[in-house]
Amino acid sequence: MYKPNYLCDMHCHTTRSDGNDTPLELVDRAAELGMKIIAITDHDVRPPKTVQLPNGEEKDIVAYGLEKGVHVIRGTEISCETEVEDVHITLYGCDWDSPVFVELENQIKQSKIDGYRKLVDVLREHGMDLTWEEVLQSGEVPRKPEEVQKKHIFDLIARKGYTKTWSEAKLMVRNNPEYNVKRVKPDPVKVIQAAHDTGGIAILAHPYLIDEQVKTGDKVLSRDDYIEYLIQNGLDGIEASYTYDKTTYKGNLTKEEIYSQVIAKYENKVDIISGGSDYHADGKKGVQNPRQIGECGIDPEYFYNHPKLKQLIM
Repeated sequence: MYKPNYLCDMHCHTTRSDGNDTPLELVDRAAELGMKIIAITDHDVRPPKTVQLPNGEEKDIVAYGLEKGVHVIRGTEISCETEVEDVHITLYGCDWDSPVFVELENQIKQSKIDGYRKLVDVLREHGMDLTWEEVLQSGEVPRKPEEVQKKHIFDLIARKGYTKTWSEAKLMVRNNPEYNVKRVKPDPVKVIQAAHDTGGIAILAHPYLIDEQVKTGDKVLSRDDYIEYLIQNGLDGIEASYTYDKTTYKGNLTKEEIYSQVIAKYENKVDIISGGSDYHADGKKGVQNPRQIGECGIDPEYFYNHPKLKQLIM
């Protein structure tokens, strides 16, 4: 039986973006595993306030988690940088009802609809039998256009046999300039500032998924220099423990080696060393060896003893 390596997981997804557990299922699963702390960080959307119980009742998600013995942190994962892949910043403790996040969510929704519809059109023009309607209908229940995530398109590519897995589909699209349709994504510095302006914290997710050479605007930076730029602009933390072995990491380091490198480079440069599984409940879709809750993360003691982190549950 699976047993978590960490009892605090700062990076989990639900059906509100491209995960396959509902928020209720995620909290219940975390409780079954004995997790102490989980963060819901769905892509580019404000976090849920409630869970829907089987009887239809809506219950405050934080209160529900506490009943189950789990501290639930409401967060989000914002994809930043139009020209750079995988610059994802996880935010926690923000005022999610602030106009800045309402506007940001609406802007991102429209950019995704425009960009992802164009991507499907481009893939079809290059011989893949895909339609936007199929993307909308490819989940357990039909999706609204604003609910589509890029991973849903990758899943459909794999399901139709053009690649073996969603991660192979992601790399195929990412590495072929003809397929790599860009959508407008927010400036990471503005995202960090929005978090701070509304009382929250900003942490760079999976830093080694960012290419070693980063082109932003008219500049070309190394990944290290780019991360330094984010730190200079207020980045609070960086994700060290992460499931690189189960995603689209293109390098040859183990996740343990990456963890050690991140600690060595950034422990004294950022305030928070974070970690998370990037759980999506992909096992429900038949993915072999999927990411598990608590597979990567941080120790609860670190969380409870850190001034900024413990504020997230007070």
